[in-house]
Amino acid sequence: MSGKKSYHILVSGGGTGGHIFPALSIANALRRRDPEIKILFVGAENRMEMERVPAAGYEIVGLPVAGFDRRRIWRNFGVLLKLFRSMRIARGVLRDFKPDIAIGVGGYASGPMLKEAQKKGIPTLLQEQNSYAGVTNKLLAKKARAICVAYDGMERFFPAEAISVTGNPVRKELLSCSMTREEAKKALGFDETKPLVLVVGGSLGARTVNRSVEASLDTIDECGANLLWQTGKLYADHCAEVAKDRDNVTATPFIADMAVAYRAADLVVSRAGAGTIAELQLLGKPTILIPSPNVAEDHQRKNAQALVNRDAAVMILDCDAQASLAGEIKRLLDDSQRRDELSANILRMAHRDSDEKIVEHVFRILEGKNER
Repeated sequence: MSGKKSYHILVSGGGTGGHIFPALSIANALRRRDPEIKILFVGAENRMEMERVPAAGYEIVGLPVAGFDRRRIWRNFGVLLKLFRSMRIARGVLRDFKPDIAIGVGGYASGPMLKEAQKKGIPTLLQEQNSYAGVTNKLLAKKARAICVAYDGMERFFPAEAISVTGNPVRKELLSCSMTREEAKKALGFDETKPLVLVVGGSLGARTVNRSVEASLDTIDECGANLLWQTGKLYADHCAEVAKDRDNVTATPFIADMAVAYRAADLVVSRAGAGTIAELQLLGKPTILIPSPNVAEDHQRKNAQALVNRDAAVMILDCDAQASLAGEIKRLLDDSQRRDELSANILRMAHRDSDEKIVEHVFRILEGKNER
């Protein structure tokens, strides 16, 4: 890009890994396209992006923004004060960094940041991970130059002419594992001749998922299967105690190499976050989804339902999981043909090279080819 001013690109959003990992994937793809590009992240103070983004080699500014409390309305006076402060800081960021484009990936910080960018006439691109659009992206959509989505039918939330189905970016390393399933099982310390159930509960863990797995341990043992149980740190001690006398169970708060864990798994039990679903689609994993009920707009259930509608996953509601998970695990472990069907169907929903596709839209806007 010699002889040309380096583009300044602002990336805003976060709050959860489901927002941060796509944002980092997009940033990495931007750098691959143009190593001279200047990228600045804007996140929410005291959220995980304030650690994860600098660890990935990017600068980040934190806004004192918080989500609205829908249950305790009186608490929102403080939320509004934080919003006004955040908008003032956002204006300063725009003045100092002078971005050529602002990318919003959803989450608290992207609202005030992209709203201020739109007021200044800076082009914006939105990335919506879920099958049910978040409030922030819905509010920003009217003035967005492009909206990159992971599911069909999103014109019910966004202007149809702005939408492109790109899928959700995932961590590249998950796709680079060249081991066979048997080799991966052996690397994890499991008998390669036995089926392996992988449970993924998130970095903190999911109480219902962990309780439901605990209630399923005897059934998994009776099926002759092994269990790799990612418990999350909040439930690590209890789950380790439960698993200590079971030779077929490895309980761990964190799995260092998810690429190997996914490759080894014959069946996955997981929440229904958009990022995890994108990974499962690309890897073609037969999956039982237990959507979290504690998310905005119940979007995890809607994500899971989008897969169920394509016969690409099994869904168990959170309220039914303790009673139903063991039986569903047994049914799928006993039926390899059904697992193969789920695997083939979820693989058909995968979108490859999502980060590169999103970056292509970014550059079309920067080069004046994507006007609407």
